[in-house]
Amino acid sequence: MAKKNLLIAQSGGPSPVINSSLRGVVETARAFPDKIGSIYAGYHGIEGVLKEELLDLSAQTEEEIALLRNTPAAGAIGTCRYKVKSKQLQDFDRIVEVLKAHDIGYFLYNGGNDSMDTANKVATLARQRGLDVIGIGVPKTIDNDVGDSEFKLIDHTPGYGSVARYWQMIVQNTEEENRGSSPADPVLVLQAMGRKIGYIPAAARLADPKRETPLLIFLAEGGLTMEAMADRIDEEVRKRGRAVVVVSEGCDVGDLGFAKDSFGHAQFGASQTTVQQALVNYLNKRGLPAIGSARGQTFGTDQRATAIYASTVDLDEAYRVGQKAVLLGVDGENGFMSTILREPGCIYQVRYDKVPLERVANSERTFPSEWISADKADVTDDFLNYVRPLVGEDFPSVPTVNGRQRFACLKPVFAQKKLPDYIPEASRPSK
Repeated sequence: MAKKNLLIAQSGGPSPVINSSLRGVVETARAFPDKIGSIYAGYHGIEGVLKEELLDLSAQTEEEIALLRNTPAAGAIGTCRYKVKSKQLQDFDRIVEVLKAHDIGYFLYNGGNDSMDTANKVATLARQRGLDVIGIGVPKTIDNDVGDSEFKLIDHTPGYGSVARYWQMIVQNTEEENRGSSPADPVLVLQAMGRKIGYIPAAARLADPKRETPLLIFLAEGGLTMEAMADRIDEEVRKRGRAVVVVSEGCDVGDLGFAKDSFGHAQFGASQTTVQQALVNYLNKRGLPAIGSARGQTFGTDQRATAIYASTVDLDEAYRVGQKAVLLGVDGENGFMSTILREPGCIYQVRYDKVPLERVANSERTFPSEWISADKADVTDDFLNYVRPLVGEDFPSVPTVNGRQRFACLKPVFAQKKLPDYIPEASRPSK
């Protein structure tokens, strides 16, 4: 392929390490000046591509790109929840026009299942239209739901290790709180993100791997009713005097009045109430087998937007999958996602490989049923063996200036627009 420009975009919920992947892409692309020209980012994902808002990453200093490592969430280049559906033919035409107008030869999309579907569609369409464009996916999701349940497509997604570490730390601190305040508040219910996939709440067990504290974990996959969860909590309170409960936001406790995003996913954080609040209300109305009340707390976007809890293992792996994506591109490997595969053995090692986008697009792995305890209130040691290496050992080194975290601050330099203004199809007012 002749020298071409590179365009990266991202969509969906961000993570504490998403910008480490972005850094990996930019720094690796800069190492191939004979094959890659300018490096652009679709500002706010595929919506920015449609609007021809292309942030010029080539214009950014080495220092700011390096600072992406410890810059969490998606403020650097933005994200979106805009899905280009098959029937939106004008959107696809527009994407091809933008790629052609800016001489894009490498299109990278960082995201989850739906993003891999978009990357695959764009790469396929561009080639059908005669454009020499290589489409590559970069995996990302805190839910760890990309790929297959046999872990053959990808072992884990960048972002998950950091959120698992977050829950390890949060539950350790919560245990100290509950142990001290339990005479008045014997039950503390914490709600974790992850929709109906249990990898995030399951990571709470990392806080107490020897099971020495009264910690209960309810996953959506466990299938317990509200009454069954309350019965198990009461049993723990009778036995231990108190209980710390981690509950998945996807547990079925009745209609919570949630909305759905453009991908069709439930927005539990935008529901009229929450699982933990419904459970706390139920416990207090029914009465606890101890003096005091149940209290609850819902943890939201801080799980994916906090730099200090990031796993150093996760930061490094996120960088490497970004690197691998560029290497696949310059090798002409069209239609693949860079991936992480775990090597067998007791020493944690991974290798970076590729998997066809069409195999990943819109796939969704589940939490293995054999990793859920028999009483549906815990996870097994096999799960701990899987997740423990992902959280790392130490806190990341987040630079500070005058006590404030020093995040990357990219200059708002954009590629000159060459096409007429465009409103994405799904954003147009209905007639």
